[in-house]
Amino acid sequence: MLIKEYRIPLPFRVEEYRIAQLYMIQKKSRQESKGAGSGVEILVNRPYENGPGGCGQYTHKIYHIGSHMPGWFRAISYKDSVNGRRESWNAYPYTRTRYTTPFIEKFSLDVETKYLPDAGHQENVFNLSPSEMKNRV
Repeated sequence: MLIKEYRIPLPFRVEEYRIAQLYMIQKKSRQESKGAGSGVEILVNRPYENGPGGCGQYTHKIYHIGSHMPGWFRAISYKDSVNGRRESWNAYPYTRTRYTTPFIEKFSLDVETKYLPDAGHQENVFNLSPSEMKNRV
């Protein structure tokens, strides 16, 4: 397993970022939806308790990205192979997101995010074990 850590200082407060993030997610989802078979399809959007980060909002979405692929690629691809799936557990300021594709069953990309009110100076914010810390890039 590969562990990468990015620290991105933002020019505004954590509370302000949350509002901006929610706005941009819905705006981009709307822009990418151009009729049937395109854009973002929301399968599940519900609150959860006692999950990753505590209480939050769980979403399961399908990203229909076929319209962004070259025509020749769509012609030789299975219908589901040009779709991406995203599950997200948003307990702001902590979020866990898993990206998968039905085309490659064993592939998944898990992203854990913490929004902290500092300039990225805190160490080991995810409480990684010593062996995980050694593998961190």
